[in-house]
Parts: sequence; structure tokens; C-alpha cells
Amino acid sequence: MGAVKKRNVAQIHTSYVEQQEAAEIHAERKRKLLFRRLAAFFVGVAVLSFFMISTLVSQSSTMEEKLAEKKKLEHELALLKEKEVALEEEIVKLNDDEYIAKLARKDYFLSENNEIIFNLPEQREKRNKKDSSSN
Repeated sequence: MGAVKKRNVAQIHTSYVEQQEAAEIHAERKRKLLFRRLAAFFVGVAVLSFFMISTLVSQSSTMEEKLAEKKKLEHELALLKEKEVALEEEIVKLNDDEYIAKLARKDYFLSENNEIIFNLPEQREKRNKKDSSSN
């Protein structure tokens, strides 16, 4: 039983057998064409999906960058508004003669009559720290 016997079978050549063989060949061709069309369709869908996904990813990264930039600019705007308010208050104060006199005594060491100014080192250090932190 180890050896397989080869059988010699003769084929029948009738019109019915030829029709069946032609139908099988036609069906096989239709199946191949169907697979080719489906493969082409799926390749097209894959390429289209790739472009759509890459566009979506690039748009989302751009959106994140824009949101980060917006947040940074809003923070900068808030700081500038605070600075504007402080400068407007300074303008109002500079219209006051008493404030100008006080400022002149403090910054330029000007004194009134019979007034002696003592400059202490601690005040100078505090003033330097205050100036460096405000910049």
C-alpha cells in the first residue's frame, strides 16, 4: 500500500463536457477578476485612509501648537495689562506734588530744609532686590 497506483482514465469529449469545462474556466476568470477588483478597491481605500489619518494627525498637532501659543500670548497679555494698570497708577501719582517730593528725596537724596538723610546699607540691598525682581 506504500506505492500509489496511477490510474489511466480517458476523458470524454462531448459537447456537454466541453460546456462544463468552459463554464468552469469562465467562473474561474470571474473569480480572479473579482479578487483583483477587490484588491484594487482595498488598496485604494487603504491609501485614502492613510492620507485622511495623516491629515487628521497633522491638523491635531497644529491645533495643539496653536493652543499652546494662544495660552502663552494670553499670559503675556495679562502681564502687560497688569503693567499697564501699574503705569497708569504711577501717572496718577506723578501728578501729585507730595509724591514727587517723596520720590525725589528717596531716589535722588534731595532733602528739605534742616533735614539730614541717612542711607542705610539694608535699604540699598532691599532696593536692589526689588529692582531686579520687578524687571
